[in-house]
Amino acid sequence: MVSIFSDKATIVIRTMLYTPDRKWVIRDFEKEFNISCGRTATVLGVLRKKGFVTGTRSGRLAYSMLINKKELIEEWNKFYNFDFNTTHLYYSPKKDILEKLREYLAKRRLFDKYALTLHAGANLITNYVNIDSVYCYLDSEDFKEISLDLRQGLDLKELKTGGNIFLIKPYYKKSIFLNRQKIKGYSIVSNLQLYLDLYNFPQRGREHAEYLLRVLKEKGESFV
Repeated sequence: MVSIFSDKATIVIRTMLYTPDRKWVIRDFEKEFNISCGRTATVLGVLRKKGFVTGTRSGRLAYSMLINKKELIEEWNKFYNFDFNTTHLYYSPKKDILEKLREYLAKRRLFDKYALTLHAGANLITNYVNIDSVYCYLDSEDFKEISLDLRQGLDLKELKTGGNIFLIKPYYKKSIFLNRQKIKGYSIVSNLQLYLDLYNFPQRGREHAEYLLRVLKEKGESFV
């Protein structure tokens, strides 16, 4: 059975989670996200079999609509762990390193090539966990070039353990930046990705994930 939590498959899921009332036609995903009709049909078929999708399966009026969102995300949490990503550890003595990182990436016109995650990203929404560590996804295709640029430009010291800056080559190479948001001048992964990253993260991750979800529900921005 095709994994519904593979990289391209999650483009289908992420999009449907953010448009819960839309009736999707298979060719919509090809037009909007360049996902082949065959792949989309397979993913929707698995989602339907698992009870996450409803709608008309065939004919001129065929469509798919996402249901049971909470159960779908629960299954995703059982599959996914932040450790699936490749993380490189660095240290900077600068107390304002998060701001320095933002300024440097903006100066280099790399706003669309990064996104904060975990507590560093979620705190810009919740201000919930007092932690200085910076977790930053970089574009997978340009990871080597951008990470080297940052190391030199910000004088980062590479470590084998510890550190306070973590540059991340994403497991979800194609979908990690989908629904990325800009908050307080920072590029941050989607609320959904924040939740997924935090949920199984050992350092107060689940606690922060659950608080984030409560905050989003109060704002009317929940994906569940």
